Amino acid sequence: MTECLAPTLIALDWGTSSLRAYLLGEGGRVLDSQSRPWGVQHTPHGDFARAYEELIGEWYRQWPELPALACGMIGSRQGWREVPYAVCPATANDLVDGLLALDTACGTLHLVPGVLDAGALPNVIRGEETQVFGALQLAPELRDNALLVLPGTHSKWVTVRDGAISHFATYMTGELFAVLRDHSILGRPAREQGSERSDAAFFRGLDAARQSGAEGISGRLFSTRSLLLTDRLSAGQSLDYLSGLLIGEELRGVLASLEGGVCPPLVLIGDVHLCERYRLALSRFSVDSVRILENAGVVGLWHLACAAALVTAPPAAVSRSVLHV
Repeated sequence: MTECLAPTLIALDWGTSSLRAYLLGEGGRVLDSQSRPWGVQHTPHGDFARAYEELIGEWYRQWPELPALACGMIGSRQGWREVPYAVCPATANDLVDGLLALDTACGTLHLVPGVLDAGALPNVIRGEETQVFGALQLAPELRDNALLVLPGTHSKWVTVRDGAISHFATYMTGELFAVLRDHSILGRPAREQGSERSDAAFFRGLDAARQSGAEGISGRLFSTRSLLLTDRLSAGQSLDYLSGLLIGEELRGVLASLEGGVCPPLVLIGDVHLCERYRLALSRFSVDSVRILENAGVVGLWHLACAAALVTAPPAAVSRSVLHV
């Protein structure tokens, strides 16, 4: 590794189902990366210290002076050490102020706090806040007013105002789909006969949700089965129809709640394939001005490390093209 590509930070995204580690160089450039299916619910023997040492130990032995920073569920009550939430409206500096330093066999690991949206029905995020602030580095024009969507098992819709996370909502769309697919009568035909991709079935589900109005999809979920029984939907297409119903309900609810019915600049963050699915769904709801941002999590970790002075480069040095080399 040449001097210009010398590593400066070990960064981790340690979530519920997976663990990803990055060796970052100047400007947040990814020099190396590795991943394991060791999310906090799947870490072997629940031994976070051992998993951490096994994953980044070789990097640490080569560069023992490197700082390390981790975001995600590893800082939750179910993780290695619980880190208190920053409270909305939350800025990047609030996250830095809440960093928790954890002593490990591989030096000090700094854990990023999540964010709490307090209220009668509180909401929380861990990991997505880092992606949000990474997105604001990649697209500074979003700082004033934007709606950031992070699809996933628990989809997050985050409102940004004046550079801070001002509000967010959680939709358990991905988890509901998995439960219905794996444990209900709606998913049985596809489990027994196999599934196939069908954009037409997906759009049909989206339209059924979009047209449900105040009723919502509770009374329409069974159509996944009734359309099959009347030969208007095949077993292979049924899961895409169900996916359309659930994602459509998520979009219907969010878009109906927007103040004045006006959608601010909307950005999708996360897995490219899932973001593309949401982009297609949003277009069905006549929301066409949508961007997809990649690598926001890595950029966010680098930005927070800079802001916390864990690395010497100023935040402005964050690269807009965080590339693997």
